[in-house]
Amino acid sequence: MFLEIAQIDVKPGMEAEFEAGVQKAGPLFRRAKGCTAMSLQRSVEMPSRYRLFVQWDTVENHTVDFRGSDDFAEWRKLVGHCFAQPPQVEHVSQVVKGF
Repeated sequence: MFLEIAQIDVKPGMEAEFEAGVQKAGPLFRRAKGCTAMSLQRSVEMPSRYRLFVQWDTVENHTVDFRGSDDFAEWRKLVGHCFAQPPQVEHVSQVVKGF
């Protein structure tokens, strides 16, 4: 299992619209091959900065299956206009579980 972490900076004043777009995109992620969870967190110190966390069975489920799908195009249509810059995305795997 892999966790996609996307740091997303949105244009100031577009936070509510971005959050609504992510909410609407929930079904896109829910039906994506290999996607098992999705959540969005907002920075306290930098309120225009978000972290999107998406859990995938494989990295390819994200990079190939989802990004190559019509649902990815719909995701970008819902939220892409809110981006201040392209998201910074990385994939991580758990190596230690504290508790």
